[in-house]
Amino acid sequence: MFENDEDLKGQLRRVLASVEQLLPQAVGEVDWSGTIAANWRRHSFAGYLEPVDEVDPVQLDDLLGIDKQKRVLDENTRQFVSGYPSNNVLLWGTRGTGKSTLVRALLNTYADRGLRVIQVDKDDLIYLPDIFSAIKGQEYHFIILCDDLSFEAGESSYKMLKSALDGSVYAAPQNVRFYVTSNRRYLLPEYETDNLGFKMVNNELHAGEGVEEKSSLADRFGLWVPFHLFTQDQYFELVKQITGRLAQESGISVEWNKELRDAALRWSHDKSKRCGRTALQFSRYWVGQQLLKRS
Repeated sequence: MFENDEDLKGQLRRVLASVEQLLPQAVGEVDWSGTIAANWRRHSFAGYLEPVDEVDPVQLDDLLGIDKQKRVLDENTRQFVSGYPSNNVLLWGTRGTGKSTLVRALLNTYADRGLRVIQVDKDDLIYLPDIFSAIKGQEYHFIILCDDLSFEAGESSYKMLKSALDGSVYAAPQNVRFYVTSNRRYLLPEYETDNLGFKMVNNELHAGEGVEEKSSLADRFGLWVPFHLFTQDQYFELVKQITGRLAQESGISVEWNKELRDAALRWSHDKSKRCGRTALQFSRYWVGQQLLKRS
């Protein structure tokens, strides 16, 4: 088949090169004493935990307009890192309202008390058993963060998460909690036809099987924390506080006046929403413009 040894060696090299592309990257165990966050990276048929070198330095005090949500999450996280009973959390609501940023702020607050975060994409939830094996027995407290999570019917990762939350054969270790953010309260799409399954039982209205199935995953989270759009007055107050803070950090002063108010309103109309992200983006624009004018 091969005319000489060199042909055989060349073929073997090509085979080994192809196999190497399928193998996971050779990495050591994460040193959690110096790493506070990691991502699960999938590679072909396996994966590994990749340390995050730079973590967003956001602090709880930086997050404005969501005081109730901060209090609930802060209390639950303090219970968790203290070794007390605590809950898995579903943070749901409109995008841009600070859900994932709040989790990062909690990490910065409690990292020195052993809190760690592992971010896992939806498609990688099937690897939860591997992640659990990698961190089981560690002295740290791990939040599995699934950001912007939603499922479509029939996705396998949905059942894996459901099993992990339900305490079945894929149950999470005691040092793990799930913090999931989503735009959907039930993590699954809701259709008008879902309501057709409601029925009367002993003069009580009961949901149909479709609705029960869609709510069954969300029910496994002990805490539901909603995030809603701000009213116009709340949005203006947030813009006022953020522009004031950014201006102070830049060494200038910004007066809250009709010009600033009208500009902030137009910005929110262009974005079609009033939320923390919109207020922050406008404030950066406005303060940056003032600095340009003065330079």
